Amino acid sequence: MPIAHEAPHDLRAGDRVLPTSTRCLVMGVVNVTPDSFSEQGAHAEANAAVTHGLALAAEGADLLDVGGESTRPGAAYVDEPVELARVLPVVERLAALTDVPISIDTRKAAVARAALAAGARLVNDVSAGRDDPDLLAVAAAAGAPVVLMHMQGTPATMQDDPCYVDVVAEVEAFLAERCEAAEAAGVARDAIVVDPGIGFGKRDEHNYALLAAVPRLTRLRHPVLVGTSRKGFIGRALGGAPVDERFEGTAATVVWSVERGARIVRVHDVRQILRTVRMTEALLAGAGAAAVAPEGAR
Repeated sequence: MPIAHEAPHDLRAGDRVLPTSTRCLVMGVVNVTPDSFSEQGAHAEANAAVTHGLALAAEGADLLDVGGESTRPGAAYVDEPVELARVLPVVERLAALTDVPISIDTRKAAVARAALAAGARLVNDVSAGRDDPDLLAVAAAAGAPVVLMHMQGTPATMQDDPCYVDVVAEVEAFLAERCEAAEAAGVARDAIVVDPGIGFGKRDEHNYALLAAVPRLTRLRHPVLVGTSRKGFIGRALGGAPVDERFEGTAATVVWSVERGARIVRVHDVRQILRTVRMTEALLAGAGAAAVAPEGAR
């Protein structure tokens, strides 16, 4: 039987409707940074990032998430001019070369504003509008969806000593409050996505608890984004597997998340994960149909 969860709304991005009410979208990662944890700066140069983004689009990505500031544990803050110089050429060229909606992964209102003007359609903020409160108003003015993610601390400090009394309740309450803040800033209700922030100020036990609680987070009635791709807790579960050997572990977390109601997964390996998502959805649909079939039809 499919695991019970609440169905979210579709996601409206300008003149596009993304069907998050009916299926899980695959968001491909385009890191335009010299220090990304998973790619070690392989796409830091604009041409390489654009080529990579187009490859992910060809593999079937529903969204492309372009970021110019690493948010790996211990990462330093990137100044606004540096971040703009990294992401704007990539956003502009991808927007001109593909119809796949582009998300700008930033904590800064000025970067979000410039990227949206350059062709991005969504804003993905790991601080959920706390680092730069103007970001929510920027997204609202552009009619752009915003991803609100939970993080304890900042990327530089988040893994120093993560501590919770009840991680699920605290993350759920945080996301509910940030959704209210986004709507108060003018963001449309059907333009909000929530993300529990796997690995962002979380110990392994916190990650597992939040992944188990995805159905509970769907009660917020917004699409839930889950980003587990290649993360450290997967490596530890697989006996210390390095970053480039965590695909199977990532796929397992994606299946788990989709079963429980996640409607966007943020990943590096788009082609394989897209197939994983579609097969999981086929199994869920088949199991649901079998559960309601008349006895004689079984």
